[in-house]
Amino acid sequence: MSLILVADDESHIVQVLALKFRNAGHDVIEANDGEEALGLARQHQPDVLVTDMQMPFMNGMELAGALLDDARTSAIPVLVLTARGWAMDDCIATLSNVKSVQSKPFSPREILSLVEGLMSDAERGSECT
Repeated sequence: MSLILVADDESHIVQVLALKFRNAGHDVIEANDGEEALGLARQHQPDVLVTDMQMPFMNGMELAGALLDDARTSAIPVLVLTARGWAMDDCIATLSNVKSVQSKPFSPREILSLVEGLMSDAERGSECT
């Protein structure tokens, strides 16, 4: 069974994604900000992190960078959700663990499909999405 970490300061987004992932048979841990997510990622080493871009204390890019800098968490693929509507730019592209950026609003079904694809890629040792 896979473990997915969902980090977002908007509780309704965490609830919707957690329900979708659990209904698909995945275990889920939840964080309300970047610092909490970093601690949970270090403690539980999830298979995938789904994080919001803009959160208190540590944003999604800072979180992805902190995970990448830690040997225990550097291989965790990251999917970033953003209300900004921007695609992978040079800043994000330098973080090899950020595999996808999705704009809000999003389809929970699409996010589930992306997350399951990231887990399949990780199992195969793929660097591509």
